[in-house]
Amino acid sequence: MFRYALSLTLILVVIWLLLSGMWTHPIILPLGAASVILTVWIAFRLEIIDRDTDPLRLMIPSLRYWPWLLGQIVRANLQVASRIIRGQDSLSPRITAVKSTQKSDLGRSIFANSITLTPGTVTIRVRDDDILYYALNEDLIRELDEGEMDRRVTRLEQQL
Repeated sequence: MFRYALSLTLILVVIWLLLSGMWTHPIILPLGAASVILTVWIAFRLEIIDRDTDPLRLMIPSLRYWPWLLGQIVRANLQVASRIIRGQDSLSPRITAVKSTQKSDLGRSIFANSITLTPGTVTIRVRDDDILYYALNEDLIRELDEGEMDRRVTRLEQQL
């Protein structure tokens, strides 16, 4: 348990320092340290610090998935922008479901969040092995139905 709390602390410190850019400020730096300590203490008290949430263990397998997802986000962004420029006739919004092959809640959460992060799609509901989502057009539905995102998330889940 202590090892996981320590890895969470290290990751939060690194993220805070990178995002804040405040390396020497006499007031902000101690407040940042206090926020990290408070966050780790709350996570410890809630008993959510364990092997499954160890950020260092999750980070290494994620390094292959995140670049692919970023590419999907950029591609979907361009696709949605072109649809918007072409006008309302090119949009065909729909609510539909996609099968999820992930076995854990973490895997299904990653898949559902990946759908929502991709422009033009929003996850509405996650139940057992299917995810209900909204899509702006048929191309986005077709891409999710092809299952590449599902396969990649399942592969990531198996490495975690």
